Amino acid sequence: MEFDAIVNAANSSLLGGGGVDGAIHRAAGPDLVHECRLLGGCKTGQAKVTKGYRLPADHIIHTVGPVWRGGDNGEPEQLASCYRESLTRAVEKGARSVGIHPLDRAAQVAVETVTAVVAEKPDAFDRIALVCFDETALNAFQTALDSR
Repeated sequence: MEFDAIVNAANSSLLGGGGVDGAIHRAAGPDLVHECRLLGGCKTGQAKVTKGYRLPADHIIHTVGPVWRGGDNGEPEQLASCYRESLTRAVEKGARSVGIHPLDRAAQVAVETVTAVVAEKPDAFDRIALVCFDETALNAFQTALDSR
């Protein structure tokens, strides 16, 4: 499945890490790290864009999610900002199909935020896929979608 852009749940350095972030960096190749070094990192709730390099996407949108501290420290709002900022960067780049690799705890916020952005900009995207990394995430998203 090809996308114009994929969203990477990155760390604040943007230099790669574990899980999906590490997999994206390995698949994209060493040029991605070089470009990320030039971006000067990224703050929680924000998003920055690089080329897709060896990935089947023109762009990688890197966003830094909050560290979960129980949910009462602004984490849902910061996470919503990640999705909003990522989709804003996608629109700026003309990316009409976007793949998002969400975390299982983020399912409800992701579904609500993506739905709201699409409602605000109904003609901006041809396809948005919330790509689940594992069965736990898939179940979380199914529950979030079913509760709408």
